[in-house]
Amino acid sequence: MINNYKKIISLNITSGTYNSFLDNIVNLAKEKKSSYVCVANVHMTIEAYDDSDFCEIVNKADIVTPDGMPLAKAFKILYGVKQDRVAGMDLLPDLLEISERIGLSVYFYGGTDLMLDKTKNFINNKYPNLKMAGLFSPPFRILNEIEKKEVSEKINSSEPNIVFVVLGCPKQERWMAENKGIINACMIGVGGALPVLIGEQKRAPKWMQSLSLEWLYRFFQEPKRLFRRYFYTNTKFLYLLFKNKFFVRNR
Repeated sequence: MINNYKKIISLNITSGTYNSFLDNIVNLAKEKKSSYVCVANVHMTIEAYDDSDFCEIVNKADIVTPDGMPLAKAFKILYGVKQDRVAGMDLLPDLLEISERIGLSVYFYGGTDLMLDKTKNFINNKYPNLKMAGLFSPPFRILNEIEKKEVSEKINSSEPNIVFVVLGCPKQERWMAENKGIINACMIGVGGALPVLIGEQKRAPKWMQSLSLEWLYRFFQEPKRLFRRYFYTNTKFLYLLFKNKFFVRNR
């Protein structure tokens, strides 16, 4: 675990420049160290605040990136520290480009068969020299112990350096924590970054990203699914952030 972090509400968020995150992830991947990286946003922060078991899972990660701009800005609000945003939507293409360039192999776990077919075609066109260790879409149910062992053996036999996990929060974080020490690779929960990368969804324009409004752009794309989550998590995040600021200042 990289110990340079700041506590933001419930999570120990790793600090540093964007490039330092890339370097540290690549180093874990080169070593094939069984490790995992959580890409934290407001939703994950509140999930962790409400669920102590999930909070422990995220805080035991080797790296926790400040994915959302609100988390990056929280460093400034709480500690007076400028922090780069380290978004999964940026990490995923950058890590694919680096992996192609230096010869690391990658594996995709999660998502539907259709999504993974699109992913394979996209990578063949965009990163033709990338070593693709494999892609696997697990069934949408809890796996039994035999199936779990078969999955881990299947992944390990392909010898990936990086496993991109596409199960969504909090499922992907729980899966990575369960497989630390079992899967011999650096696991990264990329969630919604993959559909954006392959063109299934669009990313917010730069001006919305800089104003911490990327969540609003996503809300307009999926209002029914995201209304309750954003209304609850965003409101609670702001309340807890300024409650923490008052506490830190007085302490």
